[in-house]
Amino acid sequence: MADPHELNESSPIESAQEMSARKKVLRLGRLLGLASDNDYHPANATLSQRAVFRQKLQQQQYQQNLENIYAMTLSYSSSDVTGAELDSDWVHQFFQLAEQIHNRKMQDLWARILASETVNPGNFSLRTLTTLKQLTLREAQLLEKALGMMIKINNENRGKLLSSYRISGGFGQYFRKHPAVNLGLSQFGLPYSSLLTLMDAGILHKSEFETGLLPAKQALVLQLPHQQQLTLTPKSNHLLFGYYRLTAVGEELAHLVAPREDVAYVSALKTLLQKDFTATA
Repeated sequence: MADPHELNESSPIESAQEMSARKKVLRLGRLLGLASDNDYHPANATLSQRAVFRQKLQQQQYQQNLENIYAMTLSYSSSDVTGAELDSDWVHQFFQLAEQIHNRKMQDLWARILASETVNPGNFSLRTLTTLKQLTLREAQLLEKALGMMIKINNENRGKLLSSYRISGGFGQYFRKHPAVNLGLSQFGLPYSSLLTLMDAGILHKSEFETGLLPAKQALVLQLPHQQQLTLTPKSNHLLFGYYRLTAVGEELAHLVAPREDVAYVSALKTLLQKDFTATA
């Protein structure tokens, strides 16, 4: 049975990659009311009639989208858990946005939001819903990837996507051509173009952050998804990390999207850091 958190299922359009471009465009004609359907023939219909037919098709699809989400929501809802009263304005906005979600995997995200809100309302803001409506399947997959590489240092609540570390001060910096070491997110399938995509989607902050100076010989526990850990001990008092951080909207979405595990990431990270840190997995 497929994991409902995985976001790698192809859409109907994506599954027809071998179809010619002309056939794909002709198929889109149905969405515009320009393709025959049972007793309907666009060549015999007026412009107004074609508009009405298109709106009818659209409303039917919107209804189907909502019914799909509703059915998934029921599957996530337990009879043993006490529900809560939802804010009527929130529900109205939810359904207005959700009706336009066509991809089944994205509908699954919306269903889990609704199921979560019926138990503990207020976790997902209207701003998050608006962002989620604009989120494509590819962007959701990039978020999966980024979450799989997020770390929490010691007992932090918020994750960090480590991008670099550098030496700030100290005698050792004069013996280095470059004080900063890039951790090479691109080699793990997350190039800067992907980071920009997540930034444009409002999921990652657009600026890079830095930690404070890391105390020498004081162990740091890096907690990664899927119960992975990496213990680091800085070899000097002049090291700090550069990292990217989720926005408030990104943090809310992170509760819905399961991190995509990358078993090679911890091993590679350990190798990259060993020059200036003592690292043990």
